[in-house]
Amino acid sequence: MTFKIEDPNRTRVDTVVIGGGPAGCTAATLLAQEGQKVVLLERSTKPTFKIGESLIPGTYWTLERLGMIEKLKQSHFQKKHSVQFYSSSGRGSAPFYFYDNDPHESSVTWQVLRSEFDQMLLDHAAESGVTVKRGVSARKVLFEGNRASGVEAKFPGGTIRQIQSNVVVDATGQSTLISRKGALKESDSRLKNAAIFTHFRGATRDQGQDEGATLVMHTDDKSAWFWYIPLADDLVSVGVVGPIDTLLEDKRKGLQYIFDSQVEKCLPLKGRIQSAEQVFAAKATKDFSYRSSQVAGDGWVLVGDALGFLDPVYSSGVLLAFQSGEMAADCIIDAWKNNDFSEKRLSAFQDKFWRGMDAFKKLVYAFYNKDFNFARFLKKYPQCKQGVTDILSGNIFKPSVEEIFEPLDQMLS
Repeated sequence: MTFKIEDPNRTRVDTVVIGGGPAGCTAATLLAQEGQKVVLLERSTKPTFKIGESLIPGTYWTLERLGMIEKLKQSHFQKKHSVQFYSSSGRGSAPFYFYDNDPHESSVTWQVLRSEFDQMLLDHAAESGVTVKRGVSARKVLFEGNRASGVEAKFPGGTIRQIQSNVVVDATGQSTLISRKGALKESDSRLKNAAIFTHFRGATRDQGQDEGATLVMHTDDKSAWFWYIPLADDLVSVGVVGPIDTLLEDKRKGLQYIFDSQVEKCLPLKGRIQSAEQVFAAKATKDFSYRSSQVAGDGWVLVGDALGFLDPVYSSGVLLAFQSGEMAADCIIDAWKNNDFSEKRLSAFQDKFWRGMDAFKKLVYAFYNKDFNFARFLKKYPQCKQGVTDILSGNIFKPSVEEIFEPLDQMLS
C-alpha cells in the first residue's frame, strides 16, 4: 500500500517511524505488511557508514519474517560460519561453529557493510508498502496531553510539516529522541566503554569456512579488546574497545595514535594488518551501554538503539534491533485490533525483551571480569553449556538461557 504526503502542512497516517535502521525498518515493514499506512522518516539523504557489521544466527528469523532471506543469499556479503576468541597471550581458541549447535541454514550468517545492508532494508520496506522519506528529520514528537499524536518534521528545502498518527515509533538510534526529551536514558555504570575503529583492505583472512569468522582479540594487558570482522570486497572492519577513561586518556594525541598504540599490544592483530591498507582515518564512538527506563507510552514506542544499546563484544546490536522492532510491531498490531494505544498495550513486550537483553549483558559482564574464565565456569557448571551457546547464537528467549543466570552470578560475585 502506498500513499503520498500532499498537504503542505499536515497529513495523517496510521504509524510514523522515525529512523531507517534495522529496528525502524523492521517495525515499518511488518506494519505495512498488515495493511497499515506507514511513513518512515530517515534524516540521512544517502546510505551512511555504521559499525555493527556482524550478524549472528538469531537474526535469521526476523529476516525470514520480513521476506529478506533470499536477498541476503543473493548478496555479495561475506558469509560467516563462526566466531573465535584470542586470549591476552595471543592464543586462539577453537573456532565456535554455529552449525555444530544447530544444523540449520540459519547457522550460516553474514558480515555486512551496514550502509548497504541498511539500504537493502529500506528498499524492502518501500517494496512492502512503507512510504520512505529520506532527508527528512523529525524535529519533535507531537503530544495531545500525555499521548503522542504525531511528528513535526523538516523536509528538504526547509518545509516544516506535521504528520499525525495513532502511533509514533522512535527508531532514532543513539540520538534517543524521546528518551532524551523525557530524561529516560539510563547508562550502565559497569560498562562505560568507548570504541575506536576503521577498515583495512588487504588484511590477512583465514581460509575456507573460517574466512568470514568474527575474531575477538584481547590486548596483552587485557585492558582492551579488538574486533576483526572480514567483509566483502577484501575489506576488514577492525575496532578496539576499552574503558573510556583509559582508552581515550591520550585523546589529545589523536584517535589514530591511540588505535595504533593498542595494535602494538595485540600481536595476533598486528600480524594480520601489517601489510594492509587503512581505508579511512580512525573514528570513535562512546557511551556504549544504556537503556530507557520506559519502552513505551501512550501512542509511542521505542525500538533499537533508541530503546537500549549493549557493548558490542557478542555482536548483539542488529539482533536486539530486529527483536525490538518485531516485538513493537506486534504490540502495535494488537493495539489496532483493540483500538487501544495505551502505554500498557504498547509496552507488552518489555519484560520479555529485557530478559533477552539481560542474557547478553550477563555474558558481557563475565567477559570484562578479569578473574572470570569461561572454561572454568563450564567445567564447574556443565549444565550451562547449552545456555551459553544459545546466547552466543542469539537464541536469547529459550528456557536454557535463564538457567545460567544464577550460576553466572555466583561465579562473578
